[in-house]
Amino acid sequence: MRNMNDSMSRSSRIASHIQNLPKSGIRDFFELVNSMDDVISLGVGEPDFATPWSIREAAIHALERGHTSYTSNLGLLSLRQEICTYVAEEFSADYDPVDETIITVGVSEAFDLAIRAITEPGDEIIFHEPCYVSYNPIIRMALGKPVPIQTLEKNNFALDPDDLVKAITPKTKAIILNFPCNPTGANITLEQKKHIAEIVVEKDLILITDEIYAELTYGERSQTIAALPGMLERTIFLHGFSKAYAMTGFRLGFACGPHDLIDAMMKIHQYTMLCAPINAQEAAIEALKNGKSDMLNMKEHYHQRRNVIVKRFNDMGLTCVMPEGAFYAYVNISSTGLNSEDFARQLLESQKVAVVPGTAFTSEGGENYIRCAYATSIETIEEAMRKIKIFLNSL
Repeated sequence: MRNMNDSMSRSSRIASHIQNLPKSGIRDFFELVNSMDDVISLGVGEPDFATPWSIREAAIHALERGHTSYTSNLGLLSLRQEICTYVAEEFSADYDPVDETIITVGVSEAFDLAIRAITEPGDEIIFHEPCYVSYNPIIRMALGKPVPIQTLEKNNFALDPDDLVKAITPKTKAIILNFPCNPTGANITLEQKKHIAEIVVEKDLILITDEIYAELTYGERSQTIAALPGMLERTIFLHGFSKAYAMTGFRLGFACGPHDLIDAMMKIHQYTMLCAPINAQEAAIEALKNGKSDMLNMKEHYHQRRNVIVKRFNDMGLTCVMPEGAFYAYVNISSTGLNSEDFARQLLESQKVAVVPGTAFTSEGGENYIRCAYATSIETIEEAMRKIKIFLNSL
């Protein structure tokens, strides 16, 4: 029979920085969603398209040819070569495929490797909020100190370089950028990138740029900040295949950067993941070689869906800044008098429409927002909007 001392010992065997780590607000909410039938989900950020056939066929062909072995810790050289060609052509940044590129299990692993490779206990890592849910926890798991900067609706959720300057201290090690941004869909201009780059160079910092949604930019896409003067040697460029190529289940990402940083990331990777799956890597080669037309077709559908969902929300009196990229609408619900968690829960219970509370993405201000993914058909979006309007009229 367990006694109190036994219970206390069980509690103390969990590392304090893990014990105090909150679970993902998205996953907690969707445990409830998954317990219900016939729910219209505008929640999880996953393309509703199947992976294009030629990419799936490449994975199948790899298996049929018996390509089932480990690869180099860095990943297939042939894939790294394709990635470096792609990044040079599409992002104007030049990397060596031999020692400046690593293939990872999703972009989330790439981010984790980057943070663990550079962070000493107590180092401050700056990032902008609202943001992807993993940034803050991964910094904490590396024993760094997360330093969030709030971006504001009045500024279209772009990062204000002046706020960045104010957040930098002698303990600052790195800055994280994610544009186009999850959850706001915000982007930043080339001039804003130049200003941020000047700050990073002046303060001698590392910059991690997460550009997983870069292809899903609806206006003109500027070059990556990594390509600006003085930035290539201090930037870790993160990207992957999940969003633009609808390859979420393949779990494949990559990082490009200076040799010393990539080598440090590889050390962690080789002792944890070892390598990314070989058939996923071969599928990614096909995506880069021949997947552009499918990607552009999916992007056009997202573009049309974006226009529909933003107009519907604004027509209902719920303000929504026009997303410049990704496939999310970040909607201001303050006029309803409900906080984001109550709004999401009541909407789910009364109309069976799932949205994500804004509190999942930020340490402050998120109670006034919900995130709605428009990675679903226009017909589904229209039905969800009809139900949300019914819900609003019932308040």
